[in-house]
Amino acid sequence: MKDIGEFSSFLRSYLTSRVIYFGKNFEQLKDIIVAFLIVKRGKYSNSFLNSSFFLLIVAVLIGGPIIAENNPFAINEEDQAYQATVIAYSPDQFALGTVLSDKPRDKVEDYTVKGGDTLESIAKKFDISVDTIRWANTEGIKNDVIKPGQTIKIPPVTGVVHKVASGDNIYTIAKKYSVDPQAIVNFPFNDFADLDTFQLTPGQNLFVPGGVIEQAKPVNRGSFETRATMAQIQGGAKGTSNFIWPTSGLITQYPVWYHMALDIASNSLPPIQAADSGTVSYTGCIAWGYGCHIIIDHGNGYQSLYAHLSTISVSAGQSVSQGEQIGIMGSTGRSTGPHLHFEIRSGGGLLNPLNFLQ
Repeated sequence: MKDIGEFSSFLRSYLTSRVIYFGKNFEQLKDIIVAFLIVKRGKYSNSFLNSSFFLLIVAVLIGGPIIAENNPFAINEEDQAYQATVIAYSPDQFALGTVLSDKPRDKVEDYTVKGGDTLESIAKKFDISVDTIRWANTEGIKNDVIKPGQTIKIPPVTGVVHKVASGDNIYTIAKKYSVDPQAIVNFPFNDFADLDTFQLTPGQNLFVPGGVIEQAKPVNRGSFETRATMAQIQGGAKGTSNFIWPTSGLITQYPVWYHMALDIASNSLPPIQAADSGTVSYTGCIAWGYGCHIIIDHGNGYQSLYAHLSTISVSAGQSVSQGEQIGIMGSTGRSTGPHLHFEIRSGGGLLNPLNFLQ
């Protein structure tokens, strides 16, 4: 036991001396390295940066394709086509060729009258009707007289700006101004407290496109068509560009810059027909926007879309003939009543359906 105790004491002393010796040598070496780096500071910075940049490029070239291939957020062609369908209806997306100006007007603007201005020239400048300006400035304009320096309000579209009162809803407002409720819903800058019921907030300004105020005779309707010009059409009638009318009913809204489509309404829920032969590229239902809708690719650069259906009678990939029933009119999605929202597209842009159907 005595020998073991002496050996343990020796081992402890030996290890302690070795650790101390190694620590002193390490400190000396570290001091030398630090002094060298301080003296040579900046000499190797360019080489270090160049080498790092080169390694970064190599990493991107090698790892980039691998990351892209396994990217969980990548969108395949089918998903991309579906997203385009939804985005086309979004009020914030105007990149589909439906915008007539670089910055669509989304609110009432103040305009300062200049020398030589008249109500007619101002209306033409902003592409709205003279009556629209009169109705928005009932206190500021008397007997159509305006003066230089005077400030007048300019609504974004032809129609009426209505301040919502308690108890108002889009149906009573639409009736008051002789428009279809869907025209109010279609205007992308109208806000609703509840998108499902189109609930309004008292005090908010609501745009009523195409609306008219009783006792006022429209002078210039601008580019917006109103209920007075609605037409009854018959499904199946052939158009000038080999498309047929997809259903029967009353045209409740004509194409405008924010709604490049036709709304055709009928409470009898008539069948929906393929406007031209082609292949069904999409069928499905969503709780907003188009609701239950169909897209047909006509194989000649054109596609047609049929929205708000109550019933879909075809499936994706199916070939259809011109005039073949593909569904039944309904009121699904962003809709206030039974109608068909009909679009014609080409190259990702929305075209005026009237150019193909009249």
